[in-house]
Amino acid sequence: MPIYEYECRACGHRKEAIQKMSDDPLVDCPACNKPELKKLISAAAFRLKGGGWYETDFKGDNKKNVTKNESATKSSESTTKAKPAGGCGSGCH
Repeated sequence: MPIYEYECRACGHRKEAIQKMSDDPLVDCPACNKPELKKLISAAAFRLKGGGWYETDFKGDNKKNVTKNESATKSSESTTKAKPAGGCGSGCH
């Protein structure tokens, strides 16, 4: 559920509320009890979970991140293995 920010037009009190997207906006200020709360526009905060995200995101303690040296070694090994031994392999020599 998203976290919404509200600010009271009457007294300036700010409040955060966890609400469903389908819930009606809050209107009554908890500080001054006036119906002057207005929803603010703010940056969304979310967390991506599951497979397929960046290697460095949300790792557990038992998983290590790929370093630049390891990924460079892996890519050069795969490039070396992909090239045939006698040239480009397409009959260009």
